[in-house]
Amino acid sequence: MSLYASMNTAISGLTAQARALGNVADNVANSQTTGFKRTDTSFVSYVTRSNAKVNQPGSVIARPDYTNSVQGAPQPSENPLAMAIAGQGFFAVASAAGTENGKPTFDSRSFYTRAGDFGMNTDGYMVNGQGYYLQGWSAGANGELDRSSIGPIQVDQSVYNPVATTKVNLAANLPADATTATPATATIQIYDSLGRLHSVNMTWTKTDTNNWQLAMNLPDEISGPGTRTIPVNFGATGGSTTAAGTIDSFGAGTGLTGSAAEAGDPAEVSFTADFGQGAQTIKLNLGDFGKPSGVTQYAGQEYVLRNISQDGVPQGSFSSVSLSDAGDVTVNYDNGQARRIGRVPIVTFADPDSLQKVDGQAYLRTDASGEARVNDAASNGSGKIVTSSLEASNVDIASEFSKLILAQRAYAANTKIVTASDELLQDTLNMRR
Repeated sequence: MSLYASMNTAISGLTAQARALGNVADNVANSQTTGFKRTDTSFVSYVTRSNAKVNQPGSVIARPDYTNSVQGAPQPSENPLAMAIAGQGFFAVASAAGTENGKPTFDSRSFYTRAGDFGMNTDGYMVNGQGYYLQGWSAGANGELDRSSIGPIQVDQSVYNPVATTKVNLAANLPADATTATPATATIQIYDSLGRLHSVNMTWTKTDTNNWQLAMNLPDEISGPGTRTIPVNFGATGGSTTAAGTIDSFGAGTGLTGSAAEAGDPAEVSFTADFGQGAQTIKLNLGDFGKPSGVTQYAGQEYVLRNISQDGVPQGSFSSVSLSDAGDVTVNYDNGQARRIGRVPIVTFADPDSLQKVDGQAYLRTDASGEARVNDAASNGSGKIVTSSLEASNVDIASEFSKLILAQRAYAANTKIVTASDELLQDTLNMRR
């Protein structure tokens, strides 16, 4: 009986070492596979009978030990959409199941991966080298994230619609020592609703001490009052409750309307223009009443323009997609604008080594792994995103060769047990002769 048991035990050893050798082969073959996690081998003994008087040979099995939680080294990549995770967690991805009306349909199951070699396909989806679609939170037109669910991220490559100018911010200093005969001029560039650029000629003329007249002329205007004017009064020491050199109030204007002079409120001048697309109301922000911001009047002989900015935008074409360390996916346009379209979350598990492996360095959740927890990068225990990088395999070739030698020797030793048991059984059968 023990001879048969010895042979069976040795055969189980052969099977176990063969599986260990298979794990080594799998690891070595995928040593250069992005995001691959090696599989180690643990041997488990099963006892047939064991007590103080007898130990009957049992068997051994090879149990896989997964290393999903072991970090691979992040390596730089020239791909701007490549991502690696430094720390714990996975990217949420979807698997394409087919097409419907020319659009991809997806497997209802949720997949997870560390392979961040994403690129944009012809439909604008971010897909990694294994064909999995990156999932994340979508963002609305205002960039606000919808965290109620995650879905495949699709980049909208349409044009950026033009935005008509509604507000202009002006920062300048009017020279308090200038004479009334020397006007100060500047030009403001604004956009209409079609994205066409128009010039507004602005002139400051000193009318008295601490008093200026602002005149604005719109050469491209289809119809309007012509040159628009409004008096602008500045505070003076002893003559006003407003600090000297700051805007105190507006007078009655022609074509220009000044805001009410409330201390600390924005000092704004508004006007309406028509460039052929209907009335367009624009506000010129000159700072705050009584505060040294925006337009001031301090000592000097020359007009000093510090800054002019406006909120209009011309039409823009798709230029590129970029990723931030927070996982934000941003579309960039050739008009200098950018729009956030989504964010890539990091998904963590209580026991990531218990995830079920599937093709393409992807995983499925199991009861043993725990629930999937979706978090922002670098929060609640999730790793941070390293952009323009890829996570290398966590396989160590030198270590695998050592395992290979041990598995080979152990396999050969088990064959000796089988051979010896076979010879002893043959000798037993020969006893009848």
